[in-house]
Amino acid sequence: MREHKLNDIYNQLVQAIGEEQVLLKQPLMHYTFTKTGGQADLHVFPAAFSDVQKAIRIAVENEVPLTTLGNGSNLIIRDGGIRGIVINLTKLTQMELQDNRLVVQCGAAIIAASRFALESRLTGLEFACGIPGTVGGAVYMNAGAYGGEVADVLESVLVAAPDGELHRLGAKDLDLSYRHSNVAQKGYIVLEAVFQLKQGDAAEIKRQMDEFTCLRESKQPLEYPSCGSVFKRPPGYFAGKLIQDSGLQGFRIGGVEVSTKHAGFMVNVGGGTATDYIRLIQHVQDVVEQNFGVRLETEVKILGEDKD
Repeated sequence: MREHKLNDIYNQLVQAIGEEQVLLKQPLMHYTFTKTGGQADLHVFPAAFSDVQKAIRIAVENEVPLTTLGNGSNLIIRDGGIRGIVINLTKLTQMELQDNRLVVQCGAAIIAASRFALESRLTGLEFACGIPGTVGGAVYMNAGAYGGEVADVLESVLVAAPDGELHRLGAKDLDLSYRHSNVAQKGYIVLEAVFQLKQGDAAEIKRQMDEFTCLRESKQPLEYPSCGSVFKRPPGYFAGKLIQDSGLQGFRIGGVEVSTKHAGFMVNVGGGTATDYIRLIQHVQDVVEQNFGVRLETEVKILGEDKD
């Protein structure tokens, strides 16, 4: 984007949303779990749903791309960064209880939502106690773990459409399946989720969450920056087992390594770049396909453009 146009859009965003909520040419490596990624032309931090609508409309009027980020947990941003406007939703974190329904804004951590449910003696979100993403991201990819997934408890969502209008949709409208929704296809931004939960025994809910947390801490390489589970589970197989049986644990490209603790993870062991991640992903896919005839599909989302 040309400098004068970039500055003009920056001024429009500042006037509409506030100077403290708009950053110009901000490195995105500070906002991803991998600690990699180039800069955003414009980085916006909405504090209200109306701010999101304003940012969408400014992007439409100026014909520039719009990209949505949560907390950057299951994400790789290429080293060339992201052009246009990036909306970061992590300031939208309110949660409230309506009978047995948990109403959560998109930027809240799904872990925090599971803990709020525990405090309210509600069962159904135990599976999410170790998922590091936001509620919006969890809906976007129908996140799941330990036999549960968002689709099991999601009742409805509030979304912003590509024109900035808000719509309330039922879970059935999102075409939820394994690690999939139609959110990206429709151009929606998830702003709020309503989870339909049930009354439960607080001690039993906590026991299950403690068990899941223990499993996660014992099996996942939480001591390093990573993008979480890299690949979807292929039908009839486990991605981590295929990678392990291919002898790829510990294999490294640049500063990124296939975890020696869990082969389904790739960790930044020091100085890794997004390009290292992407090259390692492709190498693992190629080797596993050669060995087992299975092409692993990425669960992690890859955004942005390569560095010149």
